[in-house]
Amino acid sequence: MKLSIILGSLYFLLLLCIHTQSFGQKTVKNLMGQDIAVDSIDIFLETMMKQLKVPGASVVLINEGKVVYKTSKGFADVERQIKVTSQTIFEGASLSKPLFAYLVMKDVENGLLDLDKPLFQYLPYEDIAYDERYKKITARMVLSHTAGFPNWRSDSGGTKLKIKFAPGTSFEYSGEGYQYLAKVLAHIHHTDDKGLDAIFQQRIAQPLQMKFTKYIQDAYNLQNKARPYDQGKRIQGEKVTNEFGAAYSVHTNAEDFSKWIMALLAGKGLSQSSYQALFKPQVTIPENSRHRQQGVVHWTLGFAEAHMPFGTVYGHGGNNPGYTSLFTINRAKKWAFLMFTNAHQSTLALQLLLFLNNGK
Repeated sequence: MKLSIILGSLYFLLLLCIHTQSFGQKTVKNLMGQDIAVDSIDIFLETMMKQLKVPGASVVLINEGKVVYKTSKGFADVERQIKVTSQTIFEGASLSKPLFAYLVMKDVENGLLDLDKPLFQYLPYEDIAYDERYKKITARMVLSHTAGFPNWRSDSGGTKLKIKFAPGTSFEYSGEGYQYLAKVLAHIHHTDDKGLDAIFQQRIAQPLQMKFTKYIQDAYNLQNKARPYDQGKRIQGEKVTNEFGAAYSVHTNAEDFSKWIMALLAGKGLSQSSYQALFKPQVTIPENSRHRQQGVVHWTLGFAEAHMPFGTVYGHGGNNPGYTSLFTINRAKKWAFLMFTNAHQSTLALQLLLFLNNGK
């Protein structure tokens, strides 16, 4: 992505649209235990939002399992001058995947799903039934991106779903696999996509008091959603789906999503054995993969394990048209970083993460 420092006049207004809460603290800790001044975080974030043409952002930092810093900056809607607040809804995009993996483990714990039982034994999949190899695909393979599916069937320019390699033998990041697994879960529960979102609400969102985190959106979320932008220009033709997008459709905000992050850090909601399974490396990322170039060394059940200059973290990034998000956690230190923006393919979250942990 080409980064420009030419600023549109609207973006000078970003400095006027700031709401930061640091809970009375002047500093927060980075992953290495160093003190980082809250003022320096704000200045860096405001400066980079202008340079990268990011209209709005929402950020949460967690130290020792508790939120120590949260901020909302910029605009949810530039044209209408609507500011981002702690209630603004963003598309989480692929942050849907690790959250869905957590939901899957609920069914594993309850004996409704076996991670290593071929999915076709639960539900045959007509879209790929022509290729017998699909009968080897398991939930474990789907969650660790080793099922053999492409990211999306349209990536090759067609509409037919294909298997690129023997399931379980290599790594290929795939949203298609997650969508198949979502169909399996809906079938197990004798429900449809809306019913599956209701199960998510009952089992995860409501116990954690996540009021705005949904895979299928309601009127409130759509009304309070940040508009999408690409290099400062509004993206038109937004689509609303009623599909349970296990790979892409979660909508939320930083404050709401951080409640799940804190549950991960505290080991809540799942058994210890489930947490061990969730974060156990399942596949080593190939050297030539774009994920490996970003520091990702292993994939677990839904999470990327990244070896960064400042230490090992687990997390996930998300990119939908006009939205970019990222979260990283370190369970041992109960430290986490979370950001949502309404900018397309933005590097802002990664740059802020590196700034925090470089201490400069």
